[in-house]
Amino acid sequence: QVQLVESGGGTVQVGGSLRLSCATVGIPFVGDQMVAWFRQAPGLEREGVAATYTVTYRQYLHDSVKGRFTISRDGRKRTLYLQMDGLRSDDSGTYYCAAAAADRPIRSGDWDRPELYAHWGQGTQVTVSS
Repeated sequence: QVQLVESGGGTVQVGGSLRLSCATVGIPFVGDQMVAWFRQAPGLEREGVAATYTVTYRQYLHDSVKGRFTISRDGRKRTLYLQMDGLRSDDSGTYYCAAAAADRPIRSGDWDRPELYAHWGQGTQVTVSS
């Protein structure tokens, strides 16, 4: 059974840090697959935050988080991380991890298109208070 389980969300003040984790269970990583973090604030569309390929580790970041967020992956633990520093109030939202299917690769230019991802976690809430 495929499962993505996020953890690490919470409430933090502006300027603070959080580290999100996503345990991937049952996903057959057989190639250079895209795994990613998305977020969604109330009333807004889901947007891509960061993504990385599982073999080449090429990374992609939303412009608003460059220099503040870092995506990483521990292949042995099959866990995806998102280190978030310098948090701002507009970073608040529900954060989801996502993974591409092995037989439906995602091109680098499409990393932030949620409809292309086959597997999703249930989300973890991040609230940044001022």
